[in-house]
Amino acid sequence: MFSQSYYLIRSRIDGSYLAAYPNQADDDQARAPADGYVLVFSEHADGLMYLNKFAAEVRDRFTIESLPGGQIASVLNRWGYKGLGMVNDPLLPSVDFLSKA
Repeated sequence: MFSQSYYLIRSRIDGSYLAAYPNQADDDQARAPADGYVLVFSEHADGLMYLNKFAAEVRDRFTIESLPGGQIASVLNRWGYKGLGMVNDPLLPSVDFLSKA
């Protein structure tokens, strides 16, 4: 995990990362990073596919950022995320949620 690069989707507006909140209802508007999992893609193209499939009308508001595996923990700590969501298939999407230790 540490020797590989990962790709995250980041907002151009406020700099926050795209995250999933699997344990919250859709109508729950109070989404704190401590409840979320930052989404991580293994390929740049997977992040682009995800944006094109699920956010085509606003994709210009996001950028794909590469990050070495060794820096994932610092992103989780800095932003206060619960863990990360490894996106296996960006078109379904199929995500494995991993909590930080």
